[in-house]
Amino acid sequence: MSLRWGRLPDQDAVRLPHLPARVPRVADAQRGWALALLCFLVCGGLGFQSWTAVRVTGFDLGIFDQAIRAYAHFGLPVSPIKNVHHEFPPGFSLLGDHFSPVLALLAPLYWVWDDPRMLLLAQAGLFATGVPVVRGIARHCFAGAAPSVARRAADGAGLVYALGWPLLNASYAGFHEVAFAVPITLLMLERGLARRYGSAALWAVLLCTVKEDMGLVAGLFGLLLAVRAHRSGHRAGRAAGAAVLLAGPLVSAVVIMWFLPAMGSPPGYYWSYDRLGANPGDALVHVLTEPWLVPQVAFSPGIKAAMLAWVLGALALLPLGSPTLLLAVPLLAERMLSDNPNHWPVINHYDAFLWPILLTAALETLARLHRRRLPRPAAESRRLPGRWACAAVALSSAAAVFLGLGLLVTPDSWRPSADKRALALAAERIPAGATVEADNSIAPRLTARTDVVIADATPRGADWVLLREDKRAFPFATVAEQRQRISLLVAHGYEEVWRRDGVVLLHRVRPVPLPGAARPGPGSTPVRERVPSDVGRDLFQR
Repeated sequence: MSLRWGRLPDQDAVRLPHLPARVPRVADAQRGWALALLCFLVCGGLGFQSWTAVRVTGFDLGIFDQAIRAYAHFGLPVSPIKNVHHEFPPGFSLLGDHFSPVLALLAPLYWVWDDPRMLLLAQAGLFATGVPVVRGIARHCFAGAAPSVARRAADGAGLVYALGWPLLNASYAGFHEVAFAVPITLLMLERGLARRYGSAALWAVLLCTVKEDMGLVAGLFGLLLAVRAHRSGHRAGRAAGAAVLLAGPLVSAVVIMWFLPAMGSPPGYYWSYDRLGANPGDALVHVLTEPWLVPQVAFSPGIKAAMLAWVLGALALLPLGSPTLLLAVPLLAERMLSDNPNHWPVINHYDAFLWPILLTAALETLARLHRRRLPRPAAESRRLPGRWACAAVALSSAAAVFLGLGLLVTPDSWRPSADKRALALAAERIPAGATVEADNSIAPRLTARTDVVIADATPRGADWVLLREDKRAFPFATVAEQRQRISLLVAHGYEEVWRRDGVVLLHRVRPVPLPGAARPGPGSTPVRERVPSDVGRDLFQR
């Protein structure tokens, strides 16, 4: 498969083709709605399964819940869980952590149901909105094919997308800003294929509001749009593409260099590329003078290569045949060049950012392979390139079963372990309005009615403390640290009020000075997370 910038379907104006009369529009719409409903039910089911089994945590569902609740009350997105644990000053806005103002669009949902599970439903709904867009992308790619081929391509693409393992992983993990990245990226790509250049540019701009690095993706989309428009002789497309090419990286640069620091983000807080250099300038010098350093870092340790092989191999390497894959380069480079082991496995939400790009690139490649078959007999030209399509569907389906669907139909996956069931029971005993330090696993169940932070290495002096003493909980390094904390609290004014299955609930009954207790103040210096040593060794470690 060769990488080409060439025209896609052989037509002068690529718009969503009218469905042939012999393909009932109602039936097609029903299939689309059924696939969208399937996506919503599967993604929402995995999210609620994680909630029921007490798998979703303060990092990150609790953080987003606190932030969007603040938006719902017309405030800045402040999260005590994030701020206290990482020692940010009081009132620090998450807009200084990551540039995701698009999340404010979810605030009205909290006027309907003020609960973290609303975010799980919202994410499932946003993912589901991508189904008709993906089906539209497939029709654009197969616009010159026989109607039966275009129909099968649209239905197959919708099914592969709806059950895509990156969406299942993201749903299983809780909620993240990727909920918006997926449908917005799809809409940007679909409008580009439709040659609706103004709409494509607007979606590219909106993509920049999802996260500070998405401007790089938008910029490469602008390049792709401009080159394809130039080859088609469309001046408006060249202009729109050039504008996005310049605006996307510029927005990212302004946000990273000016906006985030202006909102209180410490310089270099998220810099995790020390193998390339101590800062971006140093890294650039090293890359220019020692270019061999890039592949050395990108493929060491070996899990990084395994991650890349999995991401591309799950679609039978089809994305490699389309220049659209270039949009994924910044996102993959961020992870493969990173020193942070959290970025390497494929069980987090990071791959969902890639999913729209990978699937669109795979469809473009399949369409080109199909067009090469057209000179053959008509009976053959009415079939998709069978081996590649079947391989992609089979591999993607196997990945979906392995990483999500299997869990969804396993009864034990819906049941919390004994210690997590005890955490949930203990949380119900904490009164509304209390200040709480809680195990990371139970924090989301307390965000709606208490002032909760996660229990960490520093005592915070909360009214209530909920901890486990038999199983290690993030961010403690060992179970012994958790037991030492319980002993310290009992010796300094706390009383044990409830215990079951290794879970201890403590209540502060005497205002005794607590050694080492502290909460971040106005001059607090943020600290970076220490990654446990067992992270980043297994591609599928949850």
